[in-house]
Amino acid sequence: MSIYTVHEPPPRANEDVPDPVRFVFVRDGFYFWAFLLSPLWMLRYRLWLVLIGYLIVAAALQAGVHLLGASVSVKFGVGFLLALLVGFEAATLRRFTLARRGWRNVGIVVGDDVEAAERRFFDAWVKDEARPPAPSAPSAPPMLRRPPPPSDIIGLFPQPGAPR
Repeated sequence: MSIYTVHEPPPRANEDVPDPVRFVFVRDGFYFWAFLLSPLWMLRYRLWLVLIGYLIVAAALQAGVHLLGASVSVKFGVGFLLALLVGFEAATLRRFTLARRGWRNVGIVVGDDVEAAERRFFDAWVKDEARPPAPSAPSAPPMLRRPPPPSDIIGLFPQPGAPR
Protein backbone atom coordinates (compact mmCIF):
# COMPACT_ATOMS: atom_id res chain seq x y z
CA MET A 1 0.00 0.00 0.00
CA SER A 2 1.24 3.47 -0.85
CA ILE A 3 0.67 6.69 1.03
CA TYR A 4 -0.48 9.74 -0.92
CA THR A 5 -0.78 13.38 0.05
CA VAL A 6 -3.74 15.19 -1.48
CA HIS A 7 -3.32 18.75 -2.76
CA GLU A 8 -6.17 21.10 -3.56
CA PRO A 9 -5.55 23.77 -6.22
CA PRO A 10 -6.35 27.41 -5.62
CA PRO A 11 -9.79 28.26 -7.04
CA ARG A 12 -9.87 29.81 -10.48
CA ALA A 13 -11.36 33.25 -11.10
CA ASN A 14 -14.80 31.92 -12.08
CA GLU A 15 -15.22 29.29 -9.35
CA ASP A 16 -15.77 29.42 -5.61
CA VAL A 17 -14.61 25.87 -4.85
CA PRO A 18 -11.85 24.12 -6.83
CA ASP A 19 -12.88 21.37 -9.21
CA PRO A 20 -12.12 17.93 -7.68
CA VAL A 21 -10.77 16.79 -11.05
CA ARG A 22 -7.81 19.16 -10.56
CA PHE A 23 -6.75 17.64 -7.20
CA VAL A 24 -3.26 16.15 -7.21
CA PHE A 25 -2.22 12.99 -5.38
CA VAL A 26 1.52 12.79 -4.65
CA ARG A 27 2.82 9.34 -3.69
CA ASP A 28 5.44 9.00 -0.98
CA GLY A 29 8.39 6.80 -1.80
CA PHE A 30 11.14 6.37 -4.34
CA TYR A 31 10.54 7.70 -7.87
CA PHE A 32 12.51 5.57 -10.33
CA TRP A 33 12.15 7.98 -13.25
CA ALA A 34 13.27 10.92 -11.12
CA PHE A 35 16.36 8.88 -10.26
CA LEU A 36 17.08 7.75 -13.81
CA LEU A 37 16.18 10.91 -15.79
CA SER A 38 16.14 13.71 -13.22
CA PRO A 39 16.04 16.76 -15.54
CA LEU A 40 13.38 15.25 -17.81
CA TRP A 41 11.27 14.21 -14.82
CA MET A 42 11.48 17.76 -13.45
CA LEU A 43 10.42 19.18 -16.82
CA ARG A 44 7.51 16.72 -17.03
CA TYR A 45 6.12 17.99 -13.69
CA ARG A 46 7.04 21.63 -14.40
CA LEU A 47 9.40 21.95 -11.45
CA TRP A 48 11.28 24.94 -12.90
CA LEU A 49 12.99 26.22 -9.73
CA VAL A 50 13.88 22.68 -8.70
CA LEU A 51 15.40 22.07 -12.14
CA ILE A 52 17.48 25.25 -11.97
CA GLY A 53 18.66 24.34 -8.47
CA TYR A 54 19.47 20.79 -9.58
CA LEU A 55 21.51 22.00 -12.55
CA ILE A 56 23.44 24.46 -10.36
CA VAL A 57 24.15 21.85 -7.68
CA ALA A 58 25.11 19.17 -10.22
CA ALA A 59 27.45 21.54 -12.06
CA ALA A 60 29.03 22.76 -8.81
CA LEU A 61 29.55 19.21 -7.54
CA GLN A 62 31.10 18.04 -10.80
CA ALA A 63 33.33 21.15 -11.02
CA GLY A 64 34.43 20.68 -7.39
CA VAL A 65 35.24 17.02 -7.93
CA HIS A 66 37.11 17.90 -11.14
CA LEU A 67 39.15 20.61 -9.35
CA LEU A 68 40.08 18.10 -6.65
CA GLY A 69 41.49 15.86 -9.38
CA ALA A 70 39.26 12.90 -8.56
CA SER A 71 39.06 9.87 -10.78
CA VAL A 72 36.23 9.12 -13.18
CA SER A 73 34.74 6.58 -10.79
CA VAL A 74 34.49 9.24 -8.04
CA LYS A 75 32.80 11.64 -10.47
CA PHE A 76 30.37 8.90 -11.43
CA GLY A 77 29.75 8.09 -7.76
CA VAL A 78 28.96 11.73 -6.95
CA GLY A 79 26.54 11.92 -9.88
CA PHE A 80 24.95 8.62 -8.83
CA LEU A 81 24.47 9.82 -5.25
CA LEU A 82 22.88 13.06 -6.45
CA ALA A 83 20.50 11.10 -8.69
CA LEU A 84 19.70 8.79 -5.78
CA LEU A 85 18.92 11.80 -3.58
CA VAL A 86 16.57 13.21 -6.23
CA GLY A 87 14.84 9.82 -6.53
CA PHE A 88 14.19 9.65 -2.79
CA GLU A 89 13.17 13.31 -2.42
CA ALA A 90 11.09 13.63 -5.60
CA ALA A 91 7.77 13.67 -3.73
CA THR A 92 9.07 16.40 -1.42
CA LEU A 93 10.18 18.44 -4.42
CA ARG A 94 6.70 18.15 -5.96
CA ARG A 95 5.04 19.14 -2.68
CA PHE A 96 7.36 22.14 -2.38
CA THR A 97 6.43 23.33 -5.86
CA LEU A 98 2.70 22.81 -5.30
CA ALA A 99 2.82 24.73 -2.00
CA ARG A 100 4.76 27.55 -3.65
CA ARG A 101 2.05 27.79 -6.32
CA GLY A 102 -0.69 28.16 -3.70
CA TRP A 103 -1.96 24.58 -3.58
CA ARG A 104 -3.23 23.43 -0.20
CA ASN A 105 -2.47 20.06 1.40
CA VAL A 106 -5.91 18.72 2.37
CA GLY A 107 -5.10 15.26 3.58
CA ILE A 108 -3.29 11.97 3.48
CA VAL A 109 -4.75 8.79 2.08
CA VAL A 110 -3.56 5.19 1.72
CA GLY A 111 -4.26 3.04 -1.32
CA ASP A 112 -2.88 0.25 -3.49
CA ASP A 113 -2.65 2.63 -6.44
CA VAL A 114 -3.63 6.21 -7.23
CA GLU A 115 -7.14 5.20 -8.36
CA ALA A 116 -7.86 3.40 -5.08
CA ALA A 117 -6.45 6.36 -3.13
CA GLU A 118 -8.65 8.79 -5.09
CA ARG A 119 -11.73 6.65 -4.52
CA ARG A 120 -11.01 6.37 -0.79
CA PHE A 121 -10.31 10.10 -0.39
CA PHE A 122 -13.37 11.31 -2.31
CA ASP A 123 -15.65 8.80 -0.54
CA ALA A 124 -14.59 10.24 2.81
CA TRP A 125 -14.75 13.79 1.44
CA VAL A 126 -18.35 13.36 0.22
CA LYS A 127 -19.40 11.82 3.55
CA ASP A 128 -17.92 14.77 5.44
CA GLU A 129 -19.73 17.27 3.21
CA ALA A 130 -23.06 15.41 3.42
CA ARG A 131 -23.03 15.31 7.22
CA PRO A 132 -24.93 18.26 8.72
CA PRO A 133 -23.04 20.27 11.31
CA ALA A 134 -23.68 19.07 14.84
CA PRO A 135 -25.79 21.46 16.91
CA SER A 136 -23.75 23.06 19.61
CA ALA A 137 -25.25 22.35 23.02
CA PRO A 138 -24.53 24.81 25.78
CA SER A 139 -21.90 23.34 28.04
CA ALA A 140 -22.07 23.47 31.80
CA PRO A 141 -19.55 25.59 33.63
CA PRO A 142 -16.53 23.51 34.71
CA MET A 143 -17.39 23.75 38.43
CA LEU A 144 -20.87 22.17 37.96
CA ARG A 145 -19.56 18.98 36.35
CA ARG A 146 -19.48 15.96 38.59
CA PRO A 147 -16.43 13.74 38.82
CA PRO A 148 -16.91 10.18 37.57
CA PRO A 149 -18.06 7.67 40.18
CA PRO A 150 -15.19 5.81 41.85
CA SER A 151 -16.34 2.47 40.38
CA ASP A 152 -15.34 3.49 36.84
CA ILE A 153 -12.19 1.81 35.59
CA ILE A 154 -9.63 4.00 33.91
CA GLY A 155 -7.15 2.13 31.76
CA LEU A 156 -6.87 -1.55 31.03
CA PHE A 157 -6.52 -2.91 34.58
CA PRO A 158 -9.60 -4.49 36.25
CA GLN A 159 -10.53 -3.88 39.83
CA PRO A 160 -9.12 -6.33 42.37
CA GLY A 161 -11.50 -9.16 43.14
CA ALA A 162 -13.84 -8.43 40.21
CA PRO A 163 -15.02 -11.42 38.12
CA ARG A 164 -13.50 -11.80 34.69
